[in-house]
This record gives sequence, C-alpha cells and structure tokens, in this order.
Amino acid sequence: MNPAVSRRLWAVLALGAAAPSWAGLDDEVRAQQAAYRPRLAWQPTPGWADEARAVARRLVLQPGDDGTPFHPDTLATEDRGDHWAERLQFTATLGQRVGALHLRPKAPGPHPAVLLLHDHGARFDIGKEKLIRPIGDPARETAARAWVQRYFDGVWLGERLVRAGHAVLAIDALGWGERARPDFARDDQQALAAHLQQLGLSWAGLIASDDLRALRCLRAQAHVDPQRVATMGFSMGALRAWQLAALAPEEVQACVAAHWMCTREGLLRPGGHTLQGQSAYAMLHPGLAAELDHPDVAALIAPRPLLLFASPTDRLFPWDAVQDGLRQLSRAWSGPKAANLSVRITPDGHRLGEGAQRQALAWLAACFQAPA
Repeated sequence: MNPAVSRRLWAVLALGAAAPSWAGLDDEVRAQQAAYRPRLAWQPTPGWADEARAVARRLVLQPGDDGTPFHPDTLATEDRGDHWAERLQFTATLGQRVGALHLRPKAPGPHPAVLLLHDHGARFDIGKEKLIRPIGDPARETAARAWVQRYFDGVWLGERLVRAGHAVLAIDALGWGERARPDFARDDQQALAAHLQQLGLSWAGLIASDDLRALRCLRAQAHVDPQRVATMGFSMGALRAWQLAALAPEEVQACVAAHWMCTREGLLRPGGHTLQGQSAYAMLHPGLAAELDHPDVAALIAPRPLLLFASPTDRLFPWDAVQDGLRQLSRAWSGPKAANLSVRITPDGHRLGEGAQRQALAWLAACFQAPA
C-alpha cells in the first residue's frame, strides 16, 4: 500500500475508535450548520443584486482579470467539413499561456457563441477534450471518447453546438488536461489547494478567473456576436457556467447548467462528497458561504435566460435539497421574465444524454434566434 494512503487510513481508523471523545466537536459543527444563514440571502429589494454581485465578484474572482491582452495564437487548424476546429493558446489569469479548443462554423458570421466548461469527474488527463474532439492528440482522443460515451451518449457537445451555428470555445481548468501532470490524482487536489492558499490564491478562484478570461477572449473573436454569448456546462462545468453568468451580466446573455444546483445545506449532510475535501476545493471559495448560498449566486443571472437540468436519481445531490434550491431560485424570476427560468427534469442521473442535449440546443436557438 502507498505509505501516504496507509497513514491516512490509520488516521481515519484512529478517529473512528476515539469517536466518543470527539462528540463535543461534532456537536459544535452541527450547531453551526443548523444556524447557517448567509448574510446576503436573496431579497426582492432593488439593491440586493448589486450588493450581492459586488461581494460575489470580490470573493470568487481571485485574482480576477487585470485586462492583460490575450495575445491569442492559432497552433493548429483542422477542416471538419461544415466547420473549422482550431487549437489555440492565449494569456490567462496569471500571465501563463493556456491552451484552448475552438470550433467555428464555415458560414459567414457573426455567430452566437458558447463557452463550454468541462466537468470534474476525478479524471484529470482530459479537460476540454471532454467537450471538443482534440486535434492531433490520439491518446487524449481515446480517453475522451470513452468519457463522452459514458456521460454524453457518445456526442462531443462542441460539435453538436457548432453544427447548430455556434462558435464554441473550451479551456482546461487548472489541474486538468494540458494543465495537469501525468501522475496528478484525486489525493493531490488538497495539496494543490493548500499550496495556492499559501500564495494568497484559491484554486476555485483561479478556475473562475480563467473562465472569465476565456469568456472575454471568445467575445473578442471577429466572427462572434458579443451580444449572443452563452455559458454551458455539465457537473462542475455547470457550477462554472452559472457562476460566470452571475458575475458577468453584461457579457453572458444565457446559461445552460446541467446537474449542479443544490442548497449548501444539502451538501453538508453526513457522508456528502463535499465534506471529504479534495475535489471540493476546486469549487470552494473562501468566505463566500457566509454571504451567499449557491442558489443566491445563481439568482444573480435573473432576469436573463437560465436553463437547468436536474435528476432525482443523481446520487451526488440529494433530491430534496435540489428541489429546495430550485424553489429558492424561482423567486428571482417573476412577472414577464418568469419564463426565462427553465428547469428540465431528466430520469438518467448524473449525465447529459442525447435527449437533454436536443432540448438545450432548441432552448439556445430560441434565445439567440436573431441578433440583438
């Protein structure tokens, strides 16, 4: 057995054996959870959104976007019949050069555009390739093809979107694909998050900041209509999608988020995956919980169009807490804009199958049927 794993296992076993002596700690944590009330929970007052968005931007976008030029370079181009596929590189949040996959229709633009945001999945050798078929990378294509079959019914979402007339961009979040390393694994995530916090950064904040840079790079492309841009993601990518749409109201006109919406209470129940550390740090913003719950952040999208997918058989999110989150969200869309919030319930758990994809494309088409 790996020595590090062995040490962790013995620590867990020792804690379990000594559980009675820790009862006071457990009681204190439970009391704090029962008393949890975010300071800026959604309110119907006119000034709520401005204050909440300012606080969320400060706590989520760490360090944010300093306006450094993108300096995009095209590294490879592939003719895929009705569209072009490109491998790009641009300057991201901390000045590093980050790879991206970009699809654009051959028809004349300007085109509506979608920033696609990949999931977590504890699979780090692929990121953007889960959404767009790579160029000249057989190993990643083989790995991604199996992933796409498992979660997307064998369909690369990017190809489906570009064939519907959208320009599409996807990047690797820090820790995935070209921004990982060959031996990066689940148990390395906590060390990465701690290392970044020692530098005054947060892993989730860097991911969010890079997503904002990617959005702005996409909007700056000459063939893109900057008034018809959506974010779209599945699982962790869904959180990234609604989070970015909430924080960039002038730059994102619509959002599709599949299988990541839940109250914080639902994710803090005993045995919840977010309580295990590791992957949670990719989505955990220090200080944000004291101010806003997850539905409060997503409510900042209102009254712009938001499409959510959820499933009663999704084992990652307790269904009652998902329903609570959706009810909380619905308060932010009212009057003539109430129809801009759409929720689709799917039967097949934590995946975005072919039927849900068709619904998402039809919904986007309705949102972007004509230039603004």
